[in-house]
Formats: sequence, C-alpha cells, structure tokens
Amino acid sequence: MSSNPFHYLNSITQTKKDIMYGEAEEKQYSPFMSNRGLSYYHDTVLLANEMNRASHIDNRMQYDFLRTAIRARKRFSKWHKKTKVDDVDTIKQYYGYSDAKAESVADLFTEEDIKHMKGVLSVGGNKTK
Repeated sequence: MSSNPFHYLNSITQTKKDIMYGEAEEKQYSPFMSNRGLSYYHDTVLLANEMNRASHIDNRMQYDFLRTAIRARKRFSKWHKKTKVDDVDTIKQYYGYSDAKAESVADLFTEEDIKHMKGVLSVGGNKTK
C-alpha cells in the first residue's frame, strides 16, 4: 500500500475496507491529512475536529474510529490551496511586512499604488533623461 492519504480517506468515507494491515501502514497514515480531508464535508467536520482534539490517540485507533463512525457515501470537494497574490511580494518589500500581513492588506491597494511601489523599488538598468 502506498502512503497516499487519499487511499485512507477513500477507505474511511466510501469502501469501509480496512487497509491498515500492519505497522508500516499505521506509520504511513497521517491523521492530519485525513482530518483535513474530512473537514470539507458538513457531515464529517465534527468527527474530524474530535480527532484533532484527541491527537494523542494512536493512528490505528483514530483510523478505526473514523472508518466506523462515518457513513459510507461518495464525497468530493476540491482541496483548498493557497493562492498567490501577484503583488504580495511588492507590498512585503515596500512596507517590510510578513507574508500573512501583506496578504491581509493586499486588497486595500489600487493598481496605481502597486505601480508606485514597484517604481520606488525598481533597481538597476540604464535610465536616460
């Protein structure tokens, strides 16, 4: 069995087949990834949260709990991926902000503001008068 977290999610949510045959599979199981995947569905988010709260429980017990507590059905959702704002780097450089701070204020600036920042930050090249 590969260490693909989607195999475990498929086992928990659809097939209900136990794919954790031994210690190797138990070590490959990632409770974080399973809980993250289950957090996208309204009927499983509370169970995923309970497993986050009980993170001290070993992987096998967490897997068995989720596999038996969640009803079998096909679930699909796109995983949230962090989007890259083009001008975040400019804002970070201009103001000295962290990634999180620059992302949170990026919507406050107009295109003209960003152009001005890029102009101030531009370095190098020949400038003819």
